[in-house]
Amino acid sequence: MKVIHEISQYVEKNIGFNSEYVELIMFTILIFLFFALLKAIVRLIYSKAAVSDKKKYFRNRVMKIVLTVLAFVSVILLWGHKISGIVTAITFLSTGVAIAVKEIIFDFFAGIYIGWKRPFELEDRVEIDGVKGDVINIKALSFEVLEVGGRIDSEQSTGRIVHIPNSFIFIKTLKNYTKAFKYIWDELKVNVTLDSNIEETKDILYNIMVNNEVLKEAPKKMEDAVSDIIFEYRIYYNYLDPIIYTKIVDSHVELYLRYLVHPKKARNVQDELYLKILEEYRNGNIELYKV
Repeated sequence: MKVIHEISQYVEKNIGFNSEYVELIMFTILIFLFFALLKAIVRLIYSKAAVSDKKKYFRNRVMKIVLTVLAFVSVILLWGHKISGIVTAITFLSTGVAIAVKEIIFDFFAGIYIGWKRPFELEDRVEIDGVKGDVINIKALSFEVLEVGGRIDSEQSTGRIVHIPNSFIFIKTLKNYTKAFKYIWDELKVNVTLDSNIEETKDILYNIMVNNEVLKEAPKKMEDAVSDIIFEYRIYYNYLDPIIYTKIVDSHVELYLRYLVHPKKARNVQDELYLKILEEYRNGNIELYKV
């Protein structure tokens, strides 16, 4: 382009920088701007598409990767014969650069590991380095989770997005709540008096659990999930139905309602169970312990 050529000649004349390299740098900038514009157009098109948000996210992500690769390939082809000299220069600087950006390099290769081994995927609920949340984005150097718990009780979202370096996958303990199957064991404690009819109380509480619409489906789904992953994980359960455990503590009895539930539905289920228990208490069917 005539304008770029004239600018490069001006730079060489007044600054002394080789005009050929000036042109290459300017064309490189134009290439990245062009592909950035393409990404914005693609995102605009997908935002108006009549598909689910999940499909919009994945399609946009794939197109971003494709366009980024094409941009770098175009730049490599542009520089062509100059690359060998640049590679030689980079070789001398590589040791110093590696030390300066070792964390970035570590994060990058950890990102490759995450994409290959998939210790977690989008929408999985994970906990790492004391942060619990649902994975909402996975990048080359980091991943993002929508935090749950923390300053808010139980498994509810705080609304905060936490950015976590990919390298944490190697140096921190990762808990995945939905990797092998979508259900976890949850417990709810109910305190009743020593004078209560424990067997009758447990029958009432058990009926409350098994009649819950969410809980009644969990054991069968969990059984199917365990069967599906039996060749990959040494996991087995002898009992998947809700159960109640009893413990005598000082002047009252603690009853532990144990059941399978999807972690994202745990708090709603607890809310429904507590409301049913209160209803039974007000009807005189359960004698709750009052501190």
